Amino acid sequence: MGTAELELVDEWRALLERHARTSSALERRLQTDHGIGMSEYEVLERLAGTDKDARRMQDLADAVHLSQSALSRVVARLEADGLVRRGMCPEDRRGIMACLTDDGRERYDAARPTHRAVLAETLS
Repeated sequence: MGTAELELVDEWRALLERHARTSSALERRLQTDHGIGMSEYEVLERLAGTDKDARRMQDLADAVHLSQSALSRVVARLEADGLVRRGMCPEDRRGIMACLTDDGRERYDAARPTHRAVLAETLS
């Protein structure tokens, strides 16, 4: 391998390590402090960042980089906890919307400082 290729591989491995370290820290702290995992937090944050606290499931899957089936499992867990509800898309009756509940907004607001603190600790 040439020097450029080795540097590229080293950079890739450093990125993977940073991602793994940050993801593990987020998962641990969010679960311990707020009873949600990193994927659940990401869904809550994406919903909280919209005007109507709702997004089409397909758009949400793209935003959080999950497959449709993985997102469906995450949303089902959030729905079981009363943090999200699913409903029909008003613009397209074939689409399903994920909607943030008031409890979901409260959990997101409580977890946000923890999320940001972990990011600051692991990415600084």
